[in-house]
Amino acid sequence: MRRCQTEGVFGAVRRRGAEEAGAVFVKVSLLDGNAMLYVPAPQTVYEDGRPVDRFFVPAAPQPLPEPAVEERLTKEIRFDPDAWIVETEDRAGRHFLELARA
Repeated sequence: MRRCQTEGVFGAVRRRGAEEAGAVFVKVSLLDGNAMLYVPAPQTVYEDGRPVDRFFVPAAPQPLPEPAVEERLTKEIRFDPDAWIVETEDRAGRHFLELARA
């Protein structure tokens, strides 16, 4: 959130999950009816042991219509009620996340 503020990008924690658990999902609204969704990277991208950093991967290679992203988030919350949702708005699609290496 601090990075968003520094860069002049609106961002908010839209849904607070459990403090000690819960996956974090990041929606980047492109302000044109489409959005990118970033989800937690699979555990296979982390070194052995408990990870100290969070890595993300895009849910899809291209932006999706916002209703499709919202539908995915609804399913994720049903699966993991402890999930967090962070939403930003940026026409350029900047996300400021650590992406997992392919």
